Amino acid sequence: MRSLLPVTDQTPDGDREWSLDELADLYAYPTVIAAGAGSGPAAGAADSAGSGRAAGAVAPGGTGGASGTGGAPGRWLRANMVSSLDGAAQHGGASQPLSGAADMRIFGVLRALSDVVIAGAETVRREGYRPARAREAFAARRAAAGQAPAPAIAVVSASLDLDFTAPLFTEPLVPTLILTGAGAAPERVRAAERAGAEVVVAGDGPGADPALAVAALADRGLARQLTEGGPRLLGGFVAAGVLDELCLSVAPVLTAGDSQRITNGPGVTVPERFALVSVLEEAGFLFTRYRRI
Repeated sequence: MRSLLPVTDQTPDGDREWSLDELADLYAYPTVIAAGAGSGPAAGAADSAGSGRAAGAVAPGGTGGASGTGGAPGRWLRANMVSSLDGAAQHGGASQPLSGAADMRIFGVLRALSDVVIAGAETVRREGYRPARAREAFAARRAAAGQAPAPAIAVVSASLDLDFTAPLFTEPLVPTLILTGAGAAPERVRAAERAGAEVVVAGDGPGADPALAVAALADRGLARQLTEGGPRLLGGFVAAGVLDELCLSVAPVLTAGDSQRITNGPGVTVPERFALVSVLEEAGFLFTRYRRI
């Protein structure tokens, strides 16, 4: 793996395998957010279609250098997505065919740094989401930051059409959260709660409002937020103006076809500008990181 940006005197020559600690330092959440974040109590968007990942000015805590502004007080929303060279966010209905070993390594690091992983219901179903696991390599780092052993999974769903017998609900280290609206069907809410999920109402409609959803998570102490899509959910976050950072893996493949982009849904009146913070490369994959200006 090579660092293409930033280039410093410490940038190693040639390819080498980066340690998990080096990657964690590079992708660390902003220190202003981290200083006030905790692990939470136990640790309107509809059901998001498509596939995601499963698969004031602030200074970054990592080595990427200060670039960009954003982040509501007390929280930071980062997205991690993968795309083909021709813009496809999935192939055959899932993101996994676009991924690779280095991509999954960074995927795991981003999860290990977060308090909560946010995913749309359709992504959870398609990608077969399971609970996030505790990883020994990150145990000391998480304990020092006051985080639970593993991040919580938060599923965004209007219908709550979820399999509550799946491991995501029966085997989590910290309770799985469901973000929905006040108009969600009461019987599905009760079914979720019987399964051990914590239902968080974030909006007056049938589904969660993107801005209220991230605020509700922050209110629970889940400030280091990571979303893995899918495209409709990420599009909702972009349209609501609450996305602070995008970690985009560009796979060296072409898919053609009519697959979705990494975002889908209503557009924004004025495109929002992001600044490039870092770029890693391995085996033709580019691992880019952008922050809102």
